[in-house]
Parts: sequence; C-alpha cells; structure tokens
Amino acid sequence: MVLHEDNETYIRSLLQQREGHIAEMEHYAKEHDVPIMESTSMCMMLQLLEVQHPKKILEIGTAIGYSAIRMAERCPDAFIVTLERDQERADVARENIKKSGKESQISLIVGDALEQSSVVSTYESFDVIFIDAAKGQYERFFTLYEPMLKVGGLMISDNILFKGMVSGAVQPEKKRFTQMVNKLKKFNERLMSNERFSSMIYPIGDGVMVNIKKQNIENDKGGEPL
Repeated sequence: MVLHEDNETYIRSLLQQREGHIAEMEHYAKEHDVPIMESTSMCMMLQLLEVQHPKKILEIGTAIGYSAIRMAERCPDAFIVTLERDQERADVARENIKKSGKESQISLIVGDALEQSSVVSTYESFDVIFIDAAKGQYERFFTLYEPMLKVGGLMISDNILFKGMVSGAVQPEKKRFTQMVNKLKKFNERLMSNERFSSMIYPIGDGVMVNIKKQNIENDKGGEPL
C-alpha cells in the first residue's frame, strides 16, 4: 500500500510536539526557507539511531544544526562530526549548538564536503553517516565517505524521492531539477542493487534511503563503491 499524503499527515499528527530550542529552530527554518528534515523522517531516523547505538556519526549538510542537535539529544553517548559549506548557515548552526549545550558533542567543519575528506578522516571511522546536502552530489558524497563507514554501520540519505519527482509521480517543476532528479534515480538504482549493502527506500517524509554496510571493497584499492 502506497503511503499517501493523508497518511503522512496522520502520522505527523501523532508525533510529540517539539518545544523550546528545537521548536525555535523549526520556526527559524520555516521563516528563512532553510531546508531541514521532515518531522516524520526525522523521528524514523532517530529511532534507527536508538537501535544502532552509534558512538560516532558523520553528517554531510549541517544547515542550521537542527539534525545534529536532534541526533545529539537522542544519542547522548555519540560524537557527531558535521559539515557545512555555507558560512552564514554555519554561523547560525554554531550558535544553535552552543545554545543547546552540545558543543562538546558536536564538531562543526566549515567547507565543501567534497573537499574536506582529509579533515574528516582524522576522526577515523563512523557508525552512521547521514547525507542531507546537495542532492545532485549524493553519489559523490557516498563514494568519498562510504570507506569511512564501519561494516555494520548505517548510511542514511534524506530527500531521496525529492517531492515525488524521482518516482515520476510529479514532473520536475523547473528545468534545473531534471538533471538532479536523474542523478538521484541513478543513485537509488545503483545502491538498491549493490550486494555490499542491505538497502531500502522508505516513503516517509521526502523519502529516506537506509543502507546497512555488509562488507568493504574486497581489494581496498579504491574504485567505485556503487
């Protein structure tokens, strides 16, 4: 059975109301048109993290720090490394992290994720990697950072159905979306058929893909992991 918008609305209505600083960040994001994770997909991801008990999480796409803070609150024993290329958003994120009291738990790296792998590698391996940045670059992000994911770890990618455009239910509103949507389709198809991962796409929020890493690349000589 397809998860229709009415079902999504119903599920959203059952979620606990966010309060305090979390609610303030949600209001800020809406007012300033900053994309943050949908409430339903956020709750799904947080529940997965509860099961996984990660000690180290990498987030690609900090924005204003909303997801990093939510993950830090749900996983108090986890250390989170998060990447943001936009300086203005990074400044807001840093203030939000400070306000949440999670400065010792969250490390914010400012810069393009495609250029920061050497910095991230100093943190060694991760139990969870969360991708929520430029949608047209998902395959490049995955290829670059997947080697840092432990076997048994989770790779989580948000917006994988992108407003219904990836499935074809909705036609791209703007010409510039067509290339991005095609890249997401290719990304989905390659991962869903890759035997190194146990993968599933969940039609909740804007679509979330979860990949459980079953093994590393056999020869460890680099190359395409997808």
